[in-house]
Amino acid sequence: MKVLHVITGLDAGGAETQLAMLLRHTRHDSDVVTLYNPGPIAEQIRAQGTSVRDIGMRRNTDLTALPRLSSLIRAGRYDVVHAHLYRSQIYARPAARLARTPVVVTTEHSIGETHIERRKMTSGVRGLYLASEFFSDGTIAVSDVVRDRLVKWGVPARKITVIPNGVDTAAFAFDPEARTRAREQFGIRPDTYVIGTLGRLDSNKRVDMLIEAVKPLLGERCVLLVVGRGGEMDNLKEHAARAGAGDRVIFAGFQADTVAMLSAFDLYVMASRQETFGLAAIEAMASGLPVLYTTCPALDGIETEQARQVEGTPEALRAALSAAVAAGPRVRKADSAVTDRYSISATAQRVDDLYERLRKPSGRGAVA
Repeated sequence: MKVLHVITGLDAGGAETQLAMLLRHTRHDSDVVTLYNPGPIAEQIRAQGTSVRDIGMRRNTDLTALPRLSSLIRAGRYDVVHAHLYRSQIYARPAARLARTPVVVTTEHSIGETHIERRKMTSGVRGLYLASEFFSDGTIAVSDVVRDRLVKWGVPARKITVIPNGVDTAAFAFDPEARTRAREQFGIRPDTYVIGTLGRLDSNKRVDMLIEAVKPLLGERCVLLVVGRGGEMDNLKEHAARAGAGDRVIFAGFQADTVAMLSAFDLYVMASRQETFGLAAIEAMASGLPVLYTTCPALDGIETEQARQVEGTPEALRAALSAAVAAGPRVRKADSAVTDRYSISATAQRVDDLYERLRKPSGRGAVA
């Protein structure tokens, strides 16, 4: 089968990284189209041998993108169009139907309680989403939490299939040489305890709260390494400076070598206000890191000593951080009960199976 993945952009982020991994494990021929901002993940996907094209939208309401995208889909004679992220869903689902694509699928990565991909859930946002959802044969929810939110929003339950995000656990394994290299890159001594967080820097991630919680612990023997970029970068740097922790909070920006960054950490912290899955926490666990998190649907109902949920307040987070730093670095060992559950190969197989089931006339709208 020929599959076209349409995604809003390919800057560094969870949904974008997930697509890159999915493409490495699919059994179908695939291409990728971005609406704009191909970004660094596009280069990773091209290096894997998959075509990435950019529609080149200049603004969010560029309606000329719809016929251009439909024409591209029609010329490619795709069996499946798979849309990722809100804006691509709004454009790709009707474009695929105009091109008479047999199967149209959506993955919903980022619907929160009050926002969808950092935009407020207004009646207009909801209306556009549900209007374009009419053209979709099925929606993949990355967690039960996402499924429940979609149903509450108005997406028919019969059209939703829960397929969790996947992790290439072998690829994220701890690398001692990469640890040394990454620490040298940022001037971090081998015996310094590194508290780390990784991902897009937006207000939902509450890195400001993490800085507030960790500042009494920072010093010559403990630093906070923040990996990622986003609209909150300047605000977070100012916050760290005001807190008197500017020289012990290291902002690494975007780093392509995620394995090296995770290997450099001694503790991973995810202080998000909301999450739809929590992929970064699972990747950190695959690297053998202990994890502190405030919310992570991927770990709901899972018993593991490698990860601990804490209340989302600076005081509760500070207490948990203090205990972890006092205990010192742990032996790097991944909990296979968690990592095996979220294998990317199993996720890719389930997505491929869904394509094939929906390709059959009797499979339209069936729930897996």
